[in-house]
Amino acid sequence: MAQTLFKVIKANDSTAIIDVLAPDWSRPLLERMPEVHQSHAMPIGHGALQLKQRYQIANSLKPFNYSQAIVLPNSWKSALIPWWAKIPKRTGFLGECRYGLLNDYRILDKKSLPRMIDRFVALAYEKNSAIKPVIPFPQLEINSLSVAKVLEKFAIKRDLSQPILALCPGAEFGVSKRWPESYYAAVAKAKMREGWFVWIFGSKNDMPVAERIQAEAGYQCVDFTGKTNLGEAVDLLSLATMVVSNDSGLMHIAAALDRLLIAVYGSTDPGFTPPLGKHSQILRLSLPCSPCFKRECPLQHHHCMRELLPEKVLNTMGNARS
Repeated sequence: MAQTLFKVIKANDSTAIIDVLAPDWSRPLLERMPEVHQSHAMPIGHGALQLKQRYQIANSLKPFNYSQAIVLPNSWKSALIPWWAKIPKRTGFLGECRYGLLNDYRILDKKSLPRMIDRFVALAYEKNSAIKPVIPFPQLEINSLSVAKVLEKFAIKRDLSQPILALCPGAEFGVSKRWPESYYAAVAKAKMREGWFVWIFGSKNDMPVAERIQAEAGYQCVDFTGKTNLGEAVDLLSLATMVVSNDSGLMHIAAALDRLLIAVYGSTDPGFTPPLGKHSQILRLSLPCSPCFKRECPLQHHHCMRELLPEKVLNTMGNARS
């Protein structure tokens, strides 16, 4: 979603050079964003303080003579590196009392900036300036050679006449965000009867979920769960005809690849972090108890997902392709 900010910066100043300090796992995404010049690895995990290491990273950035740093996380510690690196303009929302660490700070108005991308894009403009109403969507660039290599690695001979359904059944946040495995399996079986290939994607943590889907679907899907790195997953997803996904990182990637996407929401709010794609559709029941933003259903019934039946997804898929 940060690519939206990068696009606006470039639109405002085509000569701007954008470098990104980000976790190493995110580099395959940054490599597919033409707005990004280069990336620096951020080895410190979420929640860790590690002041000495942050100071060392700041020193490593000084030779680049950056004129501005835009700090997207709202934590106090995330603003330390640009301050220690002596970057003259340090922009971000005030967050955890970051006076001084940020010298171009903004006060967040959640009503006027309801979505995460709205908040990111606001930081591309000077304080109190008007924001253009049209916000560009993320759009990852795919290299055909890279795609060919990953197809060769997994010995996939793609029949161009057969559509591909990608399933993204995982959710790192917790089980409350997951559509039931049996529902994914029902969708997979229905589409395979129509002649579709079905591919399953996810991290190593999602392997038990994928196994349950595979078992119910007669082990007829191609299971990439835990077998690909992020770059390979992106390249393979770019080949999908349609994607069905929980609210997850892979959902946002599918949207940025402009795939036909059915995004299933239950415990979270699509109003804050919706899939950003022209061909993305959101399915949710909008029950009184949702969104609860809990890792597990506090009422122990998970109706927000269990009552959203496979037939609803299949009907939406049919309408999306027609």
